Amino acid sequence: MTLPDTFQSRTAQALPTIAPAELKRMERFGVRAAFDDGAMLFEAGRSKFGLMVVVHGRIRISRYDGLGNSSLVTEHGAGEFAGEMSQLSDAPTLVNGHAVGRVEVLVLTTVALRALLVAEAELGERIVRAFILRRVELMESAACGPVLLSPNNNSQMHALRGWLASNGQPHKVLDPQATEQARALCARHNPQANDWPLVVFPDGSVQKNPTIVELGRRLGTLPALDSDQVWDVIVVGAGPAGLATAVYAASEGLSVLALETRAYGGQAAASARIENYLGFPTGISGRALAGRAYVQSKKFGVEMAIPAPAGRLLCDVRPLEVEMCGSLQRLRARSVVVACGARYRRPALANLSRFEGKGVYYWASPLEAGLCADAEVILVGGGNSAGQAAVYLSAHAARVHMLIRRDSLVDTMSTYLIERIAATPNIVLHTQSEIVELDGNDDEGLTRVKVRDRQQDAEHDYAINRVFLFIGADPNTGWLDDCGVAVDDNGFILTGHDALARHDHNNDQSGDRSHERGRDRPVASLETSVPGVFAIGDVRADSTKRVAAAVGEGAAVVSQIHGFLARLQEKS
Repeated sequence: MTLPDTFQSRTAQALPTIAPAELKRMERFGVRAAFDDGAMLFEAGRSKFGLMVVVHGRIRISRYDGLGNSSLVTEHGAGEFAGEMSQLSDAPTLVNGHAVGRVEVLVLTTVALRALLVAEAELGERIVRAFILRRVELMESAACGPVLLSPNNNSQMHALRGWLASNGQPHKVLDPQATEQARALCARHNPQANDWPLVVFPDGSVQKNPTIVELGRRLGTLPALDSDQVWDVIVVGAGPAGLATAVYAASEGLSVLALETRAYGGQAAASARIENYLGFPTGISGRALAGRAYVQSKKFGVEMAIPAPAGRLLCDVRPLEVEMCGSLQRLRARSVVVACGARYRRPALANLSRFEGKGVYYWASPLEAGLCADAEVILVGGGNSAGQAAVYLSAHAARVHMLIRRDSLVDTMSTYLIERIAATPNIVLHTQSEIVELDGNDDEGLTRVKVRDRQQDAEHDYAINRVFLFIGADPNTGWLDDCGVAVDDNGFILTGHDALARHDHNNDQSGDRSHERGRDRPVASLETSVPGVFAIGDVRADSTKRVAAAVGEGAAVVSQIHGFLARLQEKS
């Protein structure tokens, strides 16, 4: 049997063996089950389990897609275990497992698996590392998970692929005419113009032009949430700050629900390389850093819901309530941490929305980089994120035209990035320049970009198909209007004494004393003007816009949550 490349190079880590003494300790977490030769132990897209340790016999693991294609991954013998990252999330498995001969296994539920990982640190480390490597193999093979079919230049196709990739979901993309299977599927479902893309799920079901929410529900990233449950903490936003809060709070015994609009890691996950994060001298990609934090959160039992945008925060009830966007469901919590960061700014261009996903992008992931091979691209922005993206894209594109409105990058970008950009021959910096017009068509997408050079008072046309916008972000705080959380003049959330001062000033101006928060209560440095509501990361006023600072605030807020919950307990 030939093992996948990832397994060949790291066999001991991807396919570790459980020693008899370790298996004996694991017995208290699971139950034994037996299966006859050929029986299906678990089925792609349908079955859920935590871990299966082979006691006797063998389990054949096969990749499987909804089109009926199957390929062997490996066989687990006695002392080995079946499972990968889906099992930590209580999501449907992505592979099939069949018994080879009569098989006896020790079966753990997801809850029991998480308890094992915490109780058995060394063993837990080996299991988690194997899970991660197995997910990497499934993503690289692109032979399991949903299958997406669509003609070229479909913006919804790009959105679905970006969401799947950002959330570490294996998937495959097929041209509708690429294979007989694809042609037969399209003939059977007869998709019209608005039906693309077609998505075939691992269980064989087909959906026309699904939303990201529908994908999340089918793949298990968006679980059903109980409106009657009261969480100790609801974290809104799973960027570096929110993930840090989730990990630390859950590891200290608090029940945590994290709500994320698009993908874990937030905007930081789009960074090709973070080189000034402590402990990573050679740098680490934002996606890798976010992925590790996500796995940590699942290990400690954090409930994560993606995509799950918050629509309103209701502060006039206790427990606090978060109303979900697009539905009337309300989720209850004793405390809420607002870590929702900011929204990408969009320049005032007449037809911008027409080309979003069809030539205009707000991040630079491997998916976008693959579209730029040997082509010229334009990147707008002068901050660190723009600099990292420019350097990353320069390894794929023939030339990167970098547009900034200022005279130089000195005031907006870290020195090491400025020096790297200057040393990269295929990055061309255009100062005092801006895009004034986008043009193209529905079939090809973006085809032409007009740029104004204010220094020369001239306009230039570029035959360019890809534009990347990194022009900053605005605080994502509009959903807090009904709660009355105090914000500064730019919409960023005030915390600590600044929050109380602004809140009391607003009450004095309006004459409204009914919601006065009381100068007699203690105020924590990361607490907002509303008791029990905390703000961290980029959304907080005067925060340092760095990944390390966001992680620090995410950790620091947990002790303040403990203090608030203790006072809440004293009053009850």
